[in-house]
Amino acid sequence: MSAENDNGITPENTPATPPDAEARKDSLIEYPSLFPIKVMGLKADGYVQAITHIAHQFDPAFDASTLELRESKGGKYLGVTITVTATSREQLDELYRTLSTHPMVKVVL
Repeated sequence: MSAENDNGITPENTPATPPDAEARKDSLIEYPSLFPIKVMGLKADGYVQAITHIAHQFDPAFDASTLELRESKGGKYLGVTITVTATSREQLDELYRTLSTHPMVKVVL
């Protein structure tokens, strides 16, 4: 005897769930999509260029003219917002790891 619900589906005839369905359900992001990332570090020569270079590595179509820069009140730090085209969770995770481990970067949000 098998348990049957109102629509006639039993555990034996339940449709298979695609393997990536769980991952898609867990993500609030629909891919591809534009995704802003704020990167903060010491204001230093080459800092913005380093962030731009990393953005291009993960999004070849990255448009550097969309960069947003914000200097800290004391002028010691610089916040850089990059907006990349996110194509997967793995891409974003690796981008965050790469930015976070760069020696000029203090915080990635």
